[in-house]
Formats: sequence, structure tokens, C-alpha cells
Amino acid sequence: MDRPDYYIDITGDTCPLTFVKTKLLLEKMPPGALATVRLKGAQPLDNVPRSVRAHGHDVISLAPEGGSAGAGLGDPRLPHILVVRRT
Repeated sequence: MDRPDYYIDITGDTCPLTFVKTKLLLEKMPPGALATVRLKGAQPLDNVPRSVRAHGHDVISLAPEGGSAGAGLGDPRLPHILVVRRT
């Protein structure tokens, strides 16, 4: 996988601001670009990837920070890394 060129940390934010900030980042990116989104909390872990897909973008991976991409979701109180591709 290519290394993402864009990064946002939304661990200190709550829904719906988590997706609003992610959407604003995606809008600045060229098509095909990758972004890393650092997030935590049950609602952001559910809502942000779902909203990214609903807006037509690709979710490449979502994993606990420091874990492998195939590890699945861990404790929602801990940071996770979401990698998305703008379409």
C-alpha cells in the first residue's frame, strides 16, 4: 500500500465534528490520494468509515493504532488508524 500523503487527528473531537473534519480533508485532496485519520471512540469508529463510504470514497483499512490492518477493531477508547482513498 502507498504511504498516505494526508493526515488528520480527530481523537479529541466528537460526532458529528469527526466526520465534518474528515470530509473537509477529503475535499482538499486530489482523486486517488490517501489519507490517514486517527480517531477513537465508539461513535467515530462506526460513523466515520460508514460516512466515508456513503460519500463514495474507499476505506482501505481500519485498525488499532500500532496493530495490523487485519486485527479488526480493538478497544474504542484507544486510538485507531483509518486509511481512506479519495475517489
